[in-house]
Amino acid sequence: MDEATAEKLRQINAEFYQTFAAQFSDTRMRLQPGVRRVLDSLDPQADLLDLGCGNGELARELARRGFRGRYLGLDFSPDLLAEARRGLENLPNFTFAQADLAAVSGQSSADSGQRSADSRQPTANSDQLSPFNLQSSTFNLQPSTFNIALAFAVLHHIPGRARRIRLLRAVRDLLRPGGRFIHSNWQFLRSERLRGRIHPWEEVGLSDEVVDPGDYLLDWRRGGFGLRYVHHFSEAELASLAAETGFRVLETFYSDGETGDLGLYQVWVR
Repeated sequence: MDEATAEKLRQINAEFYQTFAAQFSDTRMRLQPGVRRVLDSLDPQADLLDLGCGNGELARELARRGFRGRYLGLDFSPDLLAEARRGLENLPNFTFAQADLAAVSGQSSADSGQRSADSRQPTANSDQLSPFNLQSSTFNLQPSTFNIALAFAVLHHIPGRARRIRLLRAVRDLLRPGGRFIHSNWQFLRSERLRGRIHPWEEVGLSDEVVDPGDYLLDWRRGGFGLRYVHHFSEAELASLAAETGFRVLETFYSDGETGDLGLYQVWVR
């Protein structure tokens, strides 16, 4: 996939989440069984990065469980972030910031070779904190900051292998040695109902030839009609990404949805 196509797909999803933030949030008021299984395994004092935190339901569940570690939630949508902060304003260990993960820029240590320590350690409250195009935050992002990074239903919205690799290398940089990256990816092709929501690329001015195998355009029907880009991952593709970005796959399981297998979960270790 070329960069122009990847950017077009990023814009499609950006427009979708700007338009349907409220409707999307309404469908995410409870956590999936697979997410709860992951939360049961977390150290309540971990330093945790939540990529694509959405409306903050996961953060509120952590707070209900007495989570005492430092939490940073990142999301593209200002409206979803406003909802995410609700009820957590008086808990200083919970922080949120706007970041466009699909437009991740800059280089990770795996890309850059030798760099000075100063270039690797952005200060808090800068306008853009690499590597996530992160808007101002009181959370000082430095290498080896987190024990755990979460990305539930996020990677399948990152267009193109090159952008996924940049993002995953950035995540690895931010994890401590032995840190875990835990993510889920939508297995919509397992559902006949969801397969019925697939639309041809020509509806957004693209074609099968310019997108990658596994790329799909799915519709949204709650509160209006919308389209969003989703990639369907296989275990083999995820294993390849893990190996290329310096992770080891520790665990794989399926959960969620009406058939109990619409989410593919993996735990990677740095």
